Amino acid sequence: MRQVNIHEAKTQLSRLIAAGEEVVIARYGEPVARLVPIMPPTPKRVPGSARGKFEVPQAFFEPLPDDLLESFEK
Repeated sequence: MRQVNIHEAKTQLSRLIAAGEEVVIARYGEPVARLVPIMPPTPKRVPGSARGKFEVPQAFFEPLPDDLLESFEK
């Protein structure tokens, strides 16, 4: 992460933005702000979009072994 002083940030703002990296802006060597790129929004998930792509085995619905159940109670 790059750190720049306020004067440099003001004079080089376009270049800092074009670089697309996170930049810490400092005053007298102390961080006061962060310039971060905006991430594109993630697409909304559609319920049921994985339907038919996998099958849950029957063993999934069987009870767990006693030794495994006991380990949860410790």
